[in-house]
Amino acid sequence: MTALPDIIDREDVIKFVDRFYDKVKIDALLGPAFAHVNWPRHLPIMYNFWSSMLLDDQSYRGNPLQRHLDLPIGTEHFSRWLELFQETIDENFVGLNAEEVKMRAQAIARVFQIKMGLTNKDM
Repeated sequence: MTALPDIIDREDVIKFVDRFYDKVKIDALLGPAFAHVNWPRHLPIMYNFWSSMLLDDQSYRGNPLQRHLDLPIGTEHFSRWLELFQETIDENFVGLNAEEVKMRAQAIARVFQIKMGLTNKDM
């Protein structure tokens, strides 16, 4: 069995973002919540976001929280999003950056849920 690589460059980010959102699009819970998304426009934004978060390439400009505030989503959506995200990373990568991106996704989901009033800071 070949060892999985770590996430080391933008091509790796594109790989995990594409594979992750392929799962999201067909997921019974998340698919409908993402049905309005213009994927050809959204995916490059996600490449920039995760490249900026993980590789510090400063390609992302924007306010991701603002884009999510009015969506009809709850804690169950965030739980499923994290489950699919971590599953995608674990299926494709292993290493320090792979662990870092999973931790950052958890932190982002937590902050979004607090700011959206879905959970409190003590949880």
